[in-house]
Amino acid sequence: MENLSFITRKKTKKINLDFVSIGGDAPIVVQSMTNTDTRDVEATVAQIGELEKAGCEVIRVAVPDKKAVQAIPAIKKRIRLPLIADIHFDYRLAVDAMKSGAAGIRINPGNMAPDKINEVIKVAKERDIVIRIGVNSGSLQKDLLLKYGGATADALVESALQNIERFEDQGFDKIKLSLKSSDVPSMIEAYRAISAKTDYPLHLGVTEAGSLVNAAVKSALGIGTLLYEGIGDTIRVSVTGDPVSEIPLAYGILRALKIRNVGPEIVSCPTCGRCEIDLLKLSGKIEKALAGRKDYLKVALMGCVVNGPGEAADADIGIAGGKGQGILFKKGKVVKKVNEKDFVKVLMKEINLMIEERKKV
Repeated sequence: MENLSFITRKKTKKINLDFVSIGGDAPIVVQSMTNTDTRDVEATVAQIGELEKAGCEVIRVAVPDKKAVQAIPAIKKRIRLPLIADIHFDYRLAVDAMKSGAAGIRINPGNMAPDKINEVIKVAKERDIVIRIGVNSGSLQKDLLLKYGGATADALVESALQNIERFEDQGFDKIKLSLKSSDVPSMIEAYRAISAKTDYPLHLGVTEAGSLVNAAVKSALGIGTLLYEGIGDTIRVSVTGDPVSEIPLAYGILRALKIRNVGPEIVSCPTCGRCEIDLLKLSGKIEKALAGRKDYLKVALMGCVVNGPGEAADADIGIAGGKGQGILFKKGKVVKKVNEKDFVKVLMKEINLMIEERKKV
């Protein structure tokens, strides 16, 4: 189920990363990046497997040296997601990564010599490979930093436009863009400006967003604001730590804006003095049980039976707890009473039945 909101998304050029389309009328794609040592094939493949299970659709790996490049074929052979190689400084790594089977590369042209970038473009053209032009506040050209007095939104945009012109002069347009900043207002301003000036697909993200709570807040504001305005074709929520935690945050942003209803949406009340169950513990168990599911379902977990079903009347299914027992409800209507010790078992059984029934329709 896609494009369920009233948001009018800007139409951009469509590109393909293996079997995943980005831009145009394609759904907004959720990406992540491994934090394993790419040279450790086993660890990298295992983490990619966990990310795919969580709902990741495109994966990026760091390529710091030749040994990391040499690991790409073995990794690619054992995963199902399109693989992007992330390269800084050394153009030879970018060339070799493409020759080793990467579906796309991410480079920051600001930290490569112009003549070497042409070598990268030449190979990308020959192999029909996507290049993400990554512009961020940490690696802008020195002349732009001087011109704008720092890594401002205008500096990011000018850098991106200069790089686009350089690539187009070489006859290459299989491009996606990112203009990331750790400063949310600057990031929003930069993406708004570049969206008005080009039709290339945009990869949204707030860089260096921090640990889970900070990353969730910054990304919801930065990525969410732009998506609400119809800007953006692919997203990554950057979180310090386990990248698997990025995926539910990304889908949470998309679901909240009704852009993509993928995976279960769990709503729960903040609790008050009427709550007589451990709602936090119950929420954790249900979240864990539903982790990685792609079928959309709105599940409500309410702390009391006084107004729980009424407040969550739009939920497909839910539990409203009481002392020692509660009620199971669907679309606000009470179905049956349930003992507290059976909340998880009963709710999961009903959820599975609902999903199976939907598949039959």
